[in-house]
Amino acid sequence: IRGSMEAVLAGLCTVLLCCGPMLACCHRVTIFPTVLTFQEGGIATFSCNISMENDSGSEYSLNWYKETNHSQAQKIAEIVQNNSMTKTEKYRLTNHTPVFKIEILNLHQNDSGSYYCGLIAFFEPDKVMESDRSQLMVTAVPEMNATEEPDTEEGSPSDHIKAMLLGILLLAGVVVLLIFGYLTVTYRRGVSLQKEEKPPVVSISTVDYGVLEFERDRCTQVPPETCPVDQTEYATIIFPEEKPFTLEQGKKHQD
Repeated sequence: IRGSMEAVLAGLCTVLLCCGPMLACCHRVTIFPTVLTFQEGGIATFSCNISMENDSGSEYSLNWYKETNHSQAQKIAEIVQNNSMTKTEKYRLTNHTPVFKIEILNLHQNDSGSYYCGLIAFFEPDKVMESDRSQLMVTAVPEMNATEEPDTEEGSPSDHIKAMLLGILLLAGVVVLLIFGYLTVTYRRGVSLQKEEKPPVVSISTVDYGVLEFERDRCTQVPPETCPVDQTEYATIIFPEEKPFTLEQGKKHQD
């Protein structure tokens, strides 16, 4: 019995020595998210995470695969360990070790299917390690009715032009109103000044000097003894017609 136990222990040690390196370098590949749904024209992104324990610096590359209706998987893209980014017309791959990303550009409905990543480790016993499957569903863009207008975040250029012209017209109208008001006030002020400067007509009574003409009686030819003692003389006083008299004329008259 003792000899059989020693043989068993010796066998276990041999297995551990042989399998130790393989167990020490263990890779696990996971993909996320598990389900994606997009409309046509969008971009779908999957991420593949590689968990490596006690990696001895082995070389590897990452492949991306696609399955459609449980058909045979097709390799669609590849990125190597030392490459940070790879881009094609349809796919863009980035390497942020231990995370690798794939972006599926300009989605179409035929891009729907199952996607997964596969790690190709060189100089390793298990050279190919695959992740689980993730589903991508691409839907068609809904058609708009003729009566519906597309919603736009920003107004069209014609709307901006119309708004600008309206603003210019409003500004021009305000300027015209201000000019008209200024001219009206100026005209009224000028008329009021003219009325204030016009001298008022003042009627002033004045004294005009005239010549008195006396008509003497012809009795002077009569001898003095025949003329009566009391003589009466008559005179006619003619006054000029009264005219409007201004302050300036009064001043000149006083001078």
